[in-house]
Amino acid sequence: MTKESSMQSSPSPAVLDRPEPIRGIRSVAMVATLILTVVAFQLNSSMITPALPDISKQLGAPMDAVSQVSSLFFLAGAVGGIILARWSDFIGRKRALLIVLGLIALGTVLCIISPNLTVLLIGRVLQGASSAAFQISYVILAETLPVAVFPTVLGVLTAINGGVGGVDGWIGGLLADAFGFRALFVVILVVAVLAIVCVALAVPRDGAPSSTGRMDWWGAAALSIGLICLTYFVSTGSGQGWFAPLTLVFLAGTIAAFLAFAAIEKRRTTPLVAVQHLRSRQVWPVLAVTVLTLSSVFTVINFTIVILSQDQAVGYGMNASTSALMYLTPPALIGLAAAPLSGWLAGRFGWIPMLRVGMVLSIAALVVTAVFPFSQWTVFAMFVVLGISYNGVVLTTTNGLGVLQSPSEAPAILPSMNSTGFGFGASLGIAIVAPFVVTGSYTLALWISVGISVLAFVASLFLQPKPAGRPTA
Repeated sequence: MTKESSMQSSPSPAVLDRPEPIRGIRSVAMVATLILTVVAFQLNSSMITPALPDISKQLGAPMDAVSQVSSLFFLAGAVGGIILARWSDFIGRKRALLIVLGLIALGTVLCIISPNLTVLLIGRVLQGASSAAFQISYVILAETLPVAVFPTVLGVLTAINGGVGGVDGWIGGLLADAFGFRALFVVILVVAVLAIVCVALAVPRDGAPSSTGRMDWWGAAALSIGLICLTYFVSTGSGQGWFAPLTLVFLAGTIAAFLAFAAIEKRRTTPLVAVQHLRSRQVWPVLAVTVLTLSSVFTVINFTIVILSQDQAVGYGMNASTSALMYLTPPALIGLAAAPLSGWLAGRFGWIPMLRVGMVLSIAALVVTAVFPFSQWTVFAMFVVLGISYNGVVLTTTNGLGVLQSPSEAPAILPSMNSTGFGFGASLGIAIVAPFVVTGSYTLALWISVGISVLAFVASLFLQPKPAGRPTA
């Protein structure tokens, strides 16, 4: 590979307007703190999944309603991710992280004391809104660490996107079986409080803002309404029919909100998301791959197979802890080892080629899973593959591209939109397949996920690298 082609396939974090890199014990303490920060958020995602049946039982709610514990969490992440990550360009990364962790702590307290599903869902929305923890942490890494270290360390943080080494899902299942779902939130609260203390001590003080001007709150409101309406349009359409009155109301709301968003952004000097960036092949394919991959692969791992494995009638009939140990722990644990290596390989051979390799392997694993969904050991083997291809390669490269492809004048723009893509994609995928999963149509749900993953690969073919050396703001 020539030097020129390597630059085209692997844009450098050096293009960001960054201070002198920190090194030594300060960098180790900061990286450890950022790991703890993203763990505090990720526990709310992967640790809760095995407890969904117990939540349904203890709160007396049907499983289709309990599915909102996950879908609303990720929908809130779609909305809160872009707002909080972009806001960090104006108020500083450290201050934004402290706000994020405060939301996690407040939402977790509500989940612990929740007397019914409604209060629990409010707590989950607050927890989900803190998804910007990942994207803000990625930008901090790119702005503060030496360039050569960035890809590998980013891979470490990305590995947590698939679960905390797989241990969290297993422990979540054990706690749910032994003490009920509230015990999980007690653990999460302890981690969140510890993370707040560490961020206050170890993350560098905020310097000059990355963006001048003011935060575009009107654009944030319009985009939030559009994402919410779009999610409920898909969910209602798949459940009640695509021409049902309520479905059409959500469709109209989606169109109106996004049109309003485009009109607002054209008039702002510091827009939430500049419209010209959304049209760029350096930006929209990254977002499309993120949304479609989360809608497919993540949904299979963290929802469809979890419910199938605990189905006493047609599934594997496992309890929560065994289900987590079989199907949540292996891909997360393997991803924890594969992600740093994937980051190193992407920095060496190109982020975009590595993304496409990971997508092809993930699609192949999903196809085998859809062909043999009731063979629990075949599914287990495919989840091992997904630990490498999805948790290791795809998550690392999409997060890396989210930082490296971001416009230089607004470093958190694409990471924040990518955060929205993660939350929105996970919420959308669960909303699409939930009507089929709750009725026992697991095979159909899996094939739908396969189709969505193919669309994600097609989107990756349109991706163009950001030119290296673009002037900073």
